Amino acid sequence: MAIQPIRLFGDPVLRTRAAEVTDFDVELRKLVADLNDTLVDEGGAGLAAPQLGVGLRVFVYHCDGFAGHLVNPTFDFVGEEYQEGPEGCLSIPGFRWNCRRHLHVVANGWTMHGEPVQVEGSELLARCIQHETDHLDGVLFLDRLDPELRKQAMAEIRSASWFQPAESTNQPVIKTSPHPLFGKLR
Repeated sequence: MAIQPIRLFGDPVLRTRAAEVTDFDVELRKLVADLNDTLVDEGGAGLAAPQLGVGLRVFVYHCDGFAGHLVNPTFDFVGEEYQEGPEGCLSIPGFRWNCRRHLHVVANGWTMHGEPVQVEGSELLARCIQHETDHLDGVLFLDRLDPELRKQAMAEIRSASWFQPAESTNQPVIKTSPHPLFGKLR
């Protein structure tokens, strides 16, 4: 069990749909423990495996007095009511914007031991479940903002000290000189 670095906005793993978990083994239990340790260290409400660079459908939550994890989660909306409130993300540190979510959901999934589980609770937990399940589908809460607010949010993110445009995160290209003496010992 260890605290892991969190992938930040711009990392392609955050925009990739995570794969279904098929092996409920010791590696899955280690992943859940790492997610929990990292979440507690960061003080967030939820953390999905892609945020640690792992493309599996797993997330943990510590939200409004509820704590746990879900493997291969799905959820159903309960009613037609919505909530709008501030939402943030550990992969977009230091920012919060109002985001619209369903008010109530019931989530179904599996524990790390392969046992079925159902989760429902507060409005805050409903927001967390929707947010973390979005991560598993390669969706960020920014995608749920109204267009004008999203434009503003993107401008603010681009000015953040941690933000690196996608082209700057690539590995450096090592070029060799076409000239016979450059890059060679004499």
